[in-house]
Formats: sequence, C-alpha cells, structure tokens
Amino acid sequence: MSADLGIRLRLDGMRLAAEIRPPVPLPLAQMLIGRAPTEVAELLPRLFNLCGAAQGHAARLALGLPATAGDAQREILRDHLAKICLVWPRFLGLPARPLPPHWAEGGAALQEWVWGGPMPERLTAYLGSGKGVAPLLAEVAHRFSPGDAVADLPPLSNPMSLTPQENSPAGRASAAPLMAQAEALWGRGPLWRVLGRIVDLHRLAESPFPAELRPDGAAVVAAARGAYALSVTAEGGRVTALTRVTPTDHLLTRDGALERSLAALPASKVELAGLVVDILDPCVAVSLEVVANA
Repeated sequence: MSADLGIRLRLDGMRLAAEIRPPVPLPLAQMLIGRAPTEVAELLPRLFNLCGAAQGHAARLALGLPATAGDAQREILRDHLAKICLVWPRFLGLPARPLPPHWAEGGAALQEWVWGGPMPERLTAYLGSGKGVAPLLAEVAHRFSPGDAVADLPPLSNPMSLTPQENSPAGRASAAPLMAQAEALWGRGPLWRVLGRIVDLHRLAESPFPAELRPDGAAVVAAARGAYALSVTAEGGRVTALTRVTPTDHLLTRDGALERSLAALPASKVELAGLVVDILDPCVAVSLEVVANA
C-alpha cells in the first residue's frame, strides 16, 4: 500500500478506464483519542500540510474552543491564487502571474486584479478579452470540448456522509451566473471547475465563508478544496471519538468526481489527464500511469 493516490488509466477504445487506488489513511482516531481537547486542536493542523488552518478551525469549533476564521480565509485565498497564477498556467504553457500585492487583505482591489476590472457578466465575451484570468480560462476552454471530463454530482448536503457529492469550490460557487453559463455551454467539466475557483476567490475576498456547527455536533468549515467536516466527542477532559471527512474523501469515493471525470475524458486527450486531476485537486501526492490494453 502507498501514501500516494494511484491512478492507472487504460485506453479502452474512445474512452479511458480508470483504476483508482486511494492512499492509505492516517490512523487519525488512534493518534488523537485520549488526548485533551486543546492538544487535539493544536495537533490536528500539524498533521496535515494542506488546509491546516481549516482543520484547526473545525477542531476548535467542534470542541467548543474559541475559533476564528481569519487564518482559514487567508489559507483559501493563497491556495486559490497559487493554482490560478502558478500551477495551472504551467500545465497549459502560459506565463505565470505573480501573486498580487497585499493579496491576504482581500477586498475590491484583489477582485479587480483577478478579473482585470469588474467581474464580467458574459463568460463568452470575457474569454476573448485578454483581461485578468481570461487567458487561463480561454486556454482551458480550448483544450476541453463541451462534455469532456464532466462530472455531474448531487450538491453537498451531508458533509459527514461518504456518498458521491459535489464537495468543491465550484460546487460552493455553482449558483453564480457565470457558473451557470459555463455549465450550460461546457458542462461541469474542467472549465466549470477552474472558473469555480475564481468565483470562489471573488466571494472570499469580500468576507470569510461562515462555519457551521450542525445539530449532530459536526463542525463544517470552508477549505480550499471544498467543505471540511469534523465530529469530535470529549468526556472527562479527553477526546473519546473523532471522525473526519475531507473534500478529497468525497472526490475519491466510488462513483465520485474523480472517477466520473476521468471516465468522461476522451482517450484522444489522455495527455490532459494530469491537468484534470490537478484541477480536481486531491490533497495527496498522485502517481498517474497510462497503459494500453493488451
């Protein structure tokens, strides 16, 4: 078994058949049960490189400890900007963009920097404008035809349930008019998901996303890849039970977004599989292999 996410793609006629091997999960409950709540809240974000602030926020909320959203908000802004400015341009052969000055402050200046002006009203007109993120979106639209790597999933309704759900920034932003335009023309594929990160960034620049403590005691907080859910029980000053469900857990579930997206990628575009996976953005290292049918 491996700590990496293993993906083997087999060419099956005009389509790809994906074999997905999830990484071995950390024995998180065994590592944290029996510790004091404050210790768990401090240790949990240290165990994970990515979305540490969101995980710490969820732990404090679930355990009834003082919690603020500021660090988690900056974490999402940073991760979104890294994808938009650095990672995806590299995949697409576009020049990288330096992160904007004072990006952590958010606000209207960051929103205008992203779009190159006001948020556009018509997606197709904006794609050819050359402003802001338009070249990135236009290149994604060029590489992926309508229907390519599309994954239509139910909206996220129960973050603690490991059933196929749309737990992603695009799902969080899906009601925006630009998102509806992208979905109508291309489907819920790579363009919709890249645009979702950008729209999500625009919204987050205004104010943090609200966290939720559900009636069942689960804390649900926004993270860069979607919604992070954590249920923790403490008795006698010690944690007695802990369950954690991440956006990557939903992504990798059977018939989830990763499986559906790869199944909808034409075999003729197998060279784009790495980009599809990166846009879906599992929070683990990925080993991707393409093999031909014998």
